[in-house]
Amino acid sequence: MDRFHQVNPFAKRDSHSPASVLWYKVLTLASWLLSVVVTVYYTFEAPHDGKHHRGTIWHQNDHHPSGFTLSPIITSIYWIALFLLQLVYISHLFSPSSSNSTNSVNAACSVGSHFILHNLLHAAFVALFVRSRFGWAEVLLALDFANLTSLYFRHNTYPRGIHFPAVSGPLAWAFVALCWNGAIMVPHQASLVARVFANVFVWAFLGYGLFFIVFYKDYTMGFALSVLSASLGVAQFLRQVIALQWIFAFTIMAVLFVMTVLVAVPAWTGRELPCSRCPVWFSVG
Repeated sequence: MDRFHQVNPFAKRDSHSPASVLWYKVLTLASWLLSVVVTVYYTFEAPHDGKHHRGTIWHQNDHHPSGFTLSPIITSIYWIALFLLQLVYISHLFSPSSSNSTNSVNAACSVGSHFILHNLLHAAFVALFVRSRFGWAEVLLALDFANLTSLYFRHNTYPRGIHFPAVSGPLAWAFVALCWNGAIMVPHQASLVARVFANVFVWAFLGYGLFFIVFYKDYTMGFALSVLSASLGVAQFLRQVIALQWIFAFTIMAVLFVMTVLVAVPAWTGRELPCSRCPVWFSVG
């Protein structure tokens, strides 16, 4: 068992050797660049291989309308912000030598294996999505969701500069993307039956967000899901004004945003209530 713990890249460790830190620096930066390049490229260019219907990310989004169609503008802003904040996380790996920076480097390395795997799965998902391989894309999303969920519950006590870009931000996206891609994958996704199911499952956004806000006081998850709910609401409103989905999405957005503010403001001002499950950044203004 000890031998397995030593070779398991996902094992929780209190410290990391200089060699392993070096590998985390190289692989984290390389996988992040791969994720960014693949995402940006397929945002503007469609693949030129394969026999299936091909298109850019947002062409696929518009070409397969469903109850979970997202706003290209809001979702793109979300990902631009997330990619930039992930640079902040990566910078923790390159912190100069000191007692505080050593803790920062160890924290960044602790989530490194999950973050690297997320980047690889995200790049593969995008490559499959733009090639209309929605079934396989959903499998990769499910694997990434499991990977990020494991990361969240095993490593949720690190500073905000690590937690949001490497943990909660990608996890919120993976949850929403499962519904987004899953709705596209279903035949007749624009039918009445599909829309009724979408009207029901959209409330999972609220339940999922409230779970982290109420039990973990994680306002980063609440904020991320409120932004993605806004993306859903805008896209559904522009697609079909006479419909329930955009009303539900904006209601969910509003509730999550209010709950996020109610938790975030006391945390920032130092008046938060004690919470045994809360990450350390919750009590760090």
